[in-house]
Amino acid sequence: MFFTSTRKNCNITASAAIAKGISGDGGLFVPSEFPRFAEGELEQLAKLSYKERAARILQKFLNDYSAEELARCVEGAYEGRFDNNEPAPLKEIYNNVNILELWHGPTCAFKDMALQILPYLLTVATGKNCPDRTTVILVATSGDTGKAALEGFADVPGTKIIVFFPRDGVSDMQKLQMTTQKGENVAVCAIEGNFDDAQSGVKNIFGDKKIAEFLEARNMEFSSANSINFGRLAPQIVYYISSYCDLLKNGKISAGDVVNVAVPTGNFGNILAAYYAKQMGLPVKRFICASNRNNILSDFIATGIYDRNRPFFTTESPSMDILISSNLERLLYHLSNENCELVSRLMDELKRDGRYTVPADILTKLKQEFYGGYCSDAEARQTIKNCFDKYHYLCDTHTAVAVNVYQRYAKDSGDTTPVIIASTASPYKFAPAVLNALGGNASEDGFAVMEELSRVSGTPIPAPLAALKTAEVRHKNSIAKEDMAEFICSVL
Repeated sequence: MFFTSTRKNCNITASAAIAKGISGDGGLFVPSEFPRFAEGELEQLAKLSYKERAARILQKFLNDYSAEELARCVEGAYEGRFDNNEPAPLKEIYNNVNILELWHGPTCAFKDMALQILPYLLTVATGKNCPDRTTVILVATSGDTGKAALEGFADVPGTKIIVFFPRDGVSDMQKLQMTTQKGENVAVCAIEGNFDDAQSGVKNIFGDKKIAEFLEARNMEFSSANSINFGRLAPQIVYYISSYCDLLKNGKISAGDVVNVAVPTGNFGNILAAYYAKQMGLPVKRFICASNRNNILSDFIATGIYDRNRPFFTTESPSMDILISSNLERLLYHLSNENCELVSRLMDELKRDGRYTVPADILTKLKQEFYGGYCSDAEARQTIKNCFDKYHYLCDTHTAVAVNVYQRYAKDSGDTTPVIIASTASPYKFAPAVLNALGGNASEDGFAVMEELSRVSGTPIPAPLAALKTAEVRHKNSIAKEDMAEFICSVL
């Protein structure tokens, strides 16, 4: 299995793609072909544990890793790190509507599913491709990726990690999770801007020749923990396949039955992982792409026009407050029949003009696979209340967006296909909004709010969030977005 760039043909191994993170031409690494499931293989996977499924699925993409190397990576990532040793439990809340809970890890968000294993994958990759070099992990976050990456890479030998987050664009709990992070190799910094500013800054720094010379002189090399790194994307493919296997195992579906997948979407990585699972042979009928008020993706799916020249809104689902969905580039590459020249042109147009329009044949393929919808904060709050009142299920603001958009899709289409809805964060990470949705009154004390939410809902506060109450704030930097490169150099 080899990997190429979305913008220029190349041929590198999986470990090299993970070690580099992003291609030198600015493109993203994609598999040159998709491995396919053999007949009966999904039924075999259904009999295995999550760890065993993960090892087998990852081996199909990362086949310059030995089976023993991958087994160690999977064991280190998933053993004893998740509630009840179940990384991705699936819960039916009503009539074949299944919630895939991806937030039972150490940071209470779906990013743990990939960022607990990425440090292991990257350590093996650097050993194969650039031994004796220090890997500098550079991260832009809309909230959850930052803490999950910090947790995964803290004090990992041979690495340093630098995380940038929008100062006013994450929840108080997300900010506290990041700014209290321990570790001798970590640095965290707020920027005066939004997530797109942070993400664009990081991408520009990856291509900065002066910084590359600065790193070379110190025997260092950049890599990424964002979903632009295929090492982030591959473990996300696993949980969609695993959830299908759980439905098989529990007798909810039969082998070959189709399902729908609904995902609250910002940077497009999570839903792209589900699309990749389908390319391997997972029977998925429709991908339901759910957005908040920053509805650039639903507009794109409807029109084929991607236009970031629009107001940016700060919402109660901040991890989706994004106007540049980086992983969409990978989907365009696949839908265009691997036309890297077209993808490169579209990305140049996006950088220059803030917009692009895809050819008609790509729009047709897009609409065949994806349904796009969005909802407001008020609609998401009502969905949180409805889910709790009707099904006694408590969901966070992002998951509520996905549930709302899915329910609208099901009503409009009449499609009753069993659905897997990705639940991306614990409701306690966004406790004020969730409590308000249930009719409570959130105070300014975030920990008092969590305690009240626990009382009202009868659900426990996750231990990692409760522990923040006594944690020391260690990172207090805040800079202008233009000063990111200078900050990196000062840290290194």
